[in-house]
Amino acid sequence: MKAYPPHMTATLTRTRLLVALVAISTLVLALAAAGGVVPGLFVDDSPDRPDDPTTEDTVGYVNGYWYDDELPVDDRDDAVVDDDELEPVVYRSMARVEKIRNMTFEDDVPVEVISREEYQTEHKDIFLETTEDEQLIQNVTYETLFMVDRDTDAGDEFESMYGGAVGGYYDPETDRIVVVSDTTETPELDETVLGHELVHALQDQQFDLSSYDRMTIDQDVATNGLIEGDAAWVETEYETRCSDEWACAQPGESEPNSEQFSQLNWGLYMTLYQPYNDGSAYIDSLREDGGWAAVNAAYDDPPTSSSTVIHSDEEREPVEVTVEDRSGDAWVPLEVDGEPARQTVGEAAMVSMFGADIHDRSQPSVIDSEAMLADGLSGYDYDQPYTDGWTGDELAVYVDATVDDPTATDTGYVWETEWRSSEDAQQFVTGYLDLLEIHDAEPVADRQDTYTVDDEYPGAYAIDRDGETVTIVRAPSVDDLDEINDGAAPEGDDTLERVAVDTSDGDDGGTDDDDSDSLAGFAVPGTVLGVSIGIFVAKTRDGTVRAWIAHRRALTRPDSAPSVDSGGGSDSQRRGAA
Repeated sequence: MKAYPPHMTATLTRTRLLVALVAISTLVLALAAAGGVVPGLFVDDSPDRPDDPTTEDTVGYVNGYWYDDELPVDDRDDAVVDDDELEPVVYRSMARVEKIRNMTFEDDVPVEVISREEYQTEHKDIFLETTEDEQLIQNVTYETLFMVDRDTDAGDEFESMYGGAVGGYYDPETDRIVVVSDTTETPELDETVLGHELVHALQDQQFDLSSYDRMTIDQDVATNGLIEGDAAWVETEYETRCSDEWACAQPGESEPNSEQFSQLNWGLYMTLYQPYNDGSAYIDSLREDGGWAAVNAAYDDPPTSSSTVIHSDEEREPVEVTVEDRSGDAWVPLEVDGEPARQTVGEAAMVSMFGADIHDRSQPSVIDSEAMLADGLSGYDYDQPYTDGWTGDELAVYVDATVDDPTATDTGYVWETEWRSSEDAQQFVTGYLDLLEIHDAEPVADRQDTYTVDDEYPGAYAIDRDGETVTIVRAPSVDDLDEINDGAAPEGDDTLERVAVDTSDGDDGGTDDDDSDSLAGFAVPGTVLGVSIGIFVAKTRDGTVRAWIAHRRALTRPDSAPSVDSGGGSDSQRRGAA
């Protein structure tokens, strides 16, 4: 069993989930699906084979099984495998992952197939374990992003999401894989989900996934851009071969589960989904430069921010942002293990903050569905003008010094963000003001750029923009703002103005300028890399998230009758992996 450091992030709070080894069934790959296959994905399938293959040295051969061997399970209408049949399927799948990834396993990988009911009752807690302080920070962080309101626990939201969405996971503490089946009495093995998780086992054996720091949301999402992007790329190729040349164990249709959509927290989901959405294109950009060797080298130098993965055709490095403590005696920084609670949210989470409401018909969204949904409903477009100028941010959480056991009601924060230019900062401010308006914020008379919200996200909000820097302070009351951050919410007239933001084609709204405010470190190559976007194999059965989103979009048209509530729901669902 590996010993993992006690890292904590507000995204996923347990280390074994921080290494992001979850296959999110039904939702992720269905949402990521884009019709067709990119030419050139296949690797060479030369028939030449060594006379004496070995598991350790022969790519595509594991414990007596070649990648293209046929097995009895291949000829069935379902993918139910008994104990004697599971091992051959696993070995063949390992060989197939080796063939695609051009890398060999060092050790066997135990695999268990369980029903979703068993997972929900016995395994779900593997992803959710926090201390009280960590839970408080998590709640404040996602309240900051308008994803989890004051009366809701973020852990409960994650638990609800993973309960219905996990199709499998690799547990690095036990070096085993669990595949979750939607069939109850006789769980079925989904070979493509197995293949995805085997990539994670291979990564762990070759690169030691416990070695990566995941201290913040952005660092976690960025690392997953490499790890999950690698696994998703291989899975896509794996499934393509299952369709074209390999016989594979694949389950039949799953039962409808529209409740899963209605209970999903889309803001959290969109944040977690970004590595799956953009990670394969990031892997493609590495392979363009040096094939799998370049991808392997990236494990020694992983992406440092989600911005790097979103903009894989550019050179992007974040700047370090440090919030200066300017609190009075009545407020103190919240500490965990003696250290101030600090968080970097990152570009992916900010896009999710502005775009999550596209799935809620009861209110508008800062980023509308036409801009947020990629062409052909193939996923999300995380390159948005409100946020694409991000260079860094830090969130500092404060608590009322007079309270012994603080709750979210007793907290405030200072969120400082840095942008490439003053124009980029203005566009972020425009989006944030729109977000406050969506949540019925009221301006405070005689206080500069200060607002109050009464309902789901209660408190006073003070916004300040100084060139490329935007600082947001939130406190329980207007009077507390200055106590948390000296000088916040000064008396005077508002100074911030909304600017025009062009989201029509996902560009940066015309903010590439030679303004002296611009920060260094964002040089764009002279030619844009030919990164493929549509690398996922389409999943066309009715009931995918794509079909559900199409249905939701149709309902928002003026000539459509509102036949479903804001939660929505699909007619049917099917498995998928990410």
